[in-house]
Amino acid sequence: MIGKSFLSIVFASQALAAGYGYNKRDGPGSSYGSAAPASYMTAAGSYRPVASWMSASNPYPNKPSTSKPTSAPTAVIDCGSVVGTTTSLPAATASVNKFLGLPFAQSPPQRFSPPQKIGGGSCNIDAKAWKPACIQQFVYPKLAQDFTKAIFNSPAPEESEDCLYLNLYAPASPPPPGGRAVMFWIYGGALQFGNAGQAYYDGSSFAAYEDVIVVTSNYRTNVFGFATSPELPIAEQNLGFLDQRAGLDWVQRNIAAFGGSPKKVTIFGESAGGFSVDSLLTSFPANSTPPFRGAIMESGQFSYNAQPRLSTVPLWNQLAGLLNCTTNYSSNLTCLRAANASAIKNAIEVNMLEFNPVADNVTLVRNPMQQRLSGNIAHIPTLGGSNAQEGRVFAVGTINSTTFLSQTLGQHSTAIQSLGSAYAPYRASNGSEAYDQVSEIVTEFVFQCPAAYHANATASVGIPAWRYYFNASFSNTQAYPNLGVYHASEIPIVFSTYPRVNVTAQEYALSRAMRGMWATFARNPAGGPGWNPVGSGKPGDVLVGAMSEAEGGLIMNGNETFYGGYNVGVLGNRGDALSSGVTIIDGSEIDHRCGLYAARYNANANIDPA
Repeated sequence: MIGKSFLSIVFASQALAAGYGYNKRDGPGSSYGSAAPASYMTAAGSYRPVASWMSASNPYPNKPSTSKPTSAPTAVIDCGSVVGTTTSLPAATASVNKFLGLPFAQSPPQRFSPPQKIGGGSCNIDAKAWKPACIQQFVYPKLAQDFTKAIFNSPAPEESEDCLYLNLYAPASPPPPGGRAVMFWIYGGALQFGNAGQAYYDGSSFAAYEDVIVVTSNYRTNVFGFATSPELPIAEQNLGFLDQRAGLDWVQRNIAAFGGSPKKVTIFGESAGGFSVDSLLTSFPANSTPPFRGAIMESGQFSYNAQPRLSTVPLWNQLAGLLNCTTNYSSNLTCLRAANASAIKNAIEVNMLEFNPVADNVTLVRNPMQQRLSGNIAHIPTLGGSNAQEGRVFAVGTINSTTFLSQTLGQHSTAIQSLGSAYAPYRASNGSEAYDQVSEIVTEFVFQCPAAYHANATASVGIPAWRYYFNASFSNTQAYPNLGVYHASEIPIVFSTYPRVNVTAQEYALSRAMRGMWATFARNPAGGPGWNPVGSGKPGDVLVGAMSEAEGGLIMNGNETFYGGYNVGVLGNRGDALSSGVTIIDGSEIDHRCGLYAARYNANANIDPA
């Protein structure tokens, strides 16, 4: 998870790129230099919203959509009956029953309160459309805000405090004995924004082609989901995490009505969703029975933190001051509960007030690294990994690497100099080289090395762990030009919701392969996704799609050492060879610099309680 200062600089730099042009060197898979292809741009020259070129209904190349409603499926759940829609996808043997906008909890009667359980017989639902997103926060400056919205929030959904809904995608055919496996998706968004109703989270392909059920669930974010008021009990401050647990509880009670098994749930998420998955893993002790049996973390975890997680109580008081609470109310909590939601949203966005969860030792433990290393966590098989160029989206606009690193990573000058030497031949004086250097440091420090340490620590306490490394980019999934294998770029590949235009054979095949690996893991987490686990003494870490050094990839000679050497599964290309499946490598090929950050992870191990 990334801290406040990092996000602030990140989005400011994205505004630079969006406003003043992007002239960095091409990323892998790019063929268009510094200018965005016309399909990504509006006539006025601004970035076209992602929704205009991404489709969840028919992600397959050169095939007309056959997704069409048939009969209306129904199900009886604990609060009443629900009616959905049935659709079909190309070449699928099973149709898909879609139930959209199912309430999993009652919105609390007053703001900043835990979710409430829905009473029996109180819902009879026409579940055919996505419900509103929870209130979202997109940080300023305005240009950065607009740019982020165009990528992650397009078309803009309705937002509401009445947002505790989930979406369910299930095969329409009769389930096997014992019920189907269930995949419970937790979206990313830095715990500041996100929406389960995004088109690229559509689980239809998983249901149609992999015979699993997918559930995508909303949860509250920013101050609406993590209200660090000293007037609230600490156990009631991580409301967003309580929402996630309420969604999982709903699955336990109701998934059998849709053909699923409550005993076969795998939680999976990306970025802040991966952080959330890990917070669930570390908050259930070893002798517990959590409401899931497998966990997948994409580009996010909680146990190894690049940034210290500091108290946001001062932000709560600052927000109260911005809304004149000290003048008209004796209680800041009472004032903010009475305030207009749009006024709160505007205040936290304009003033960049980014609220984080607190260590309540219920939903979030104080020292997740130590908890993991002690083995006192849920003994659940895990699959986790990162993308080869995560940092490219965060480092856009970098002119000087020393300035960027000091502002975002908080490194002292000597530490920055050592990083510069480790990531030679880049020179901080050159804008393009500074961008490349910073993006690689952010990739490894914030995402890749934490994934490596996380997998190794998990395996060291006897919990099966698999690790992947996603390394493939495609021109039709570039959020804007030249990002390469950027943060979140694997999502449309995993869900098979990539655009239908300009699809390559490798993209089509890799998406089928990754979707299949994730589903294979969900059906049998103990058996893994199809390769050997970390620490098994056998080849196992997977590279998903790999690139050549000429395309920006770093392919080592195999003589480097890391803290233990273990297997990684690369998904995509490796070297000069394109791949649509898995290549097994040793972790030392990509993780040889991770030792540089060990002290920083140790220093950030403790989470401030409030």
